[in-house]
Amino acid sequence: MALTLYGSMGSRSPLVNWAAYELNVPLEMGDLGENPHPFGQIPSLKDDGGTVVFESGAILNYLQRKSDQNLDDKTMGFIFSWISWANASLDPICFLETPDGKVYDTGLKKPNKRIDTLDKMLSTSKFLMGETFTTADVAVASYLLYVPLFFRDVDLSRWPNVVRYMKDCVTRPAYGQAFTEQTQSLLLGLLENMGNGGDKKFLGLF
Repeated sequence: MALTLYGSMGSRSPLVNWAAYELNVPLEMGDLGENPHPFGQIPSLKDDGGTVVFESGAILNYLQRKSDQNLDDKTMGFIFSWISWANASLDPICFLETPDGKVYDTGLKKPNKRIDTLDKMLSTSKFLMGETFTTADVAVASYLLYVPLFFRDVDLSRWPNVVRYMKDCVTRPAYGQAFTEQTQSLLLGLLENMGNGGDKKFLGLF
């Protein structure tokens, strides 16, 4: 069944592309003039049977179900829970908003107990589910990686395992396919430079 994604590089839709590449689920990009999202936002997704899914977390869940991965209920529950956590809990930590919804800073410039817990978890686990990369990592890593992309002065070195995790995720080929290799290289450089005083220059990138 053909799936059409309505989105753009300037939105959260590349994280949907990332998941689709990882899951080997083919997507085609749709005309934004035909976007079926009830509020006209992106991303949204539509299949050729007329099913419409909107909100990035819901779309990730849908792609997971559409993939040919034969996962048991325990694994599916794990993945769906982390996708929900990324949207409900991690997003408001990563992006501080004004009452009218405009992002003005990131909460990752200050200590955070939830990120402390995530860092501790990742001290003994390469990805959220041990050595296995899943759609849960797409959800969590996408939000984390947006932070240094938008706030170049942020230093996450207080959470070394989170930074290591971000490096492991950003270097995946599917990330470069979805977000562009230029963004991939920029982020890797920023992550490598954290804790070094920000002396490194990134000429020609953004």
